[in-house]
Amino acid sequence: MSNYGNLQKIKDGKRTYAITPHIPGGFVLPETLIKIAEVAKKYNGVLKLTSGQRILITNLKQEDLVSIWKDLDMEPAVKNQNSVKNVEICPANFCKRSKYPTIGIGMKISKNFHGMILPNRTKIGVAGCRNACTSVYSKDIGVLVDIDGKFFVTAGGSAGFYPRSADIITKGLTEEEAYNLVKTILEYYNEHGQMGEKLGDFMDRISIEKFRKDVLQSLNLKEILE
Repeated sequence: MSNYGNLQKIKDGKRTYAITPHIPGGFVLPETLIKIAEVAKKYNGVLKLTSGQRILITNLKQEDLVSIWKDLDMEPAVKNQNSVKNVEICPANFCKRSKYPTIGIGMKISKNFHGMILPNRTKIGVAGCRNACTSVYSKDIGVLVDIDGKFFVTAGGSAGFYPRSADIITKGLTEEEAYNLVKTILEYYNEHGQMGEKLGDFMDRISIEKFRKDVLQSLNLKEILE
């Protein structure tokens, strides 16, 4: 079993670690939630609900990590920092404001791209309306639904050390077109981005115009921003 864990604070020479199991889109079965709580209790862990729609277990001992992962029987949320770290999904299928049930495309994106190795850490947000819950405009890639029920895709957002608001790549998309555009953006970034370069920095380097033109042309999509 893995021993994935992040070193937390060192206090009085004592080291504690934290782990984060993978919970796609933040949707979790009651049985899984109970298991996480039971494992945390067994190893004197402290639970933290994260902004990435996950449950972090901290205050753990390094020598317990392998046993903890075995007891959880879950995959780590992050195995490589330079990858698609998380796909955050709003509860669109259950929300009265939603213009489209976007949990499906969000889970599809998570299933196919979570953990994909990239030049830098990458976050994706999916929302069923322009309220953009999951802070989509601060994500590297965003998938949203407009008031007309059509999809639009954003890219380049970041809420990190150098905040950057995402750019809209195009509007008026079907669900399939939006999914394929996300796939193309990831592949284009992987091919042309420099190691350690965030997606937004890459877009600024080559220009938003070139980025938008290249990813849209590969799918024969039109540039629609109004």
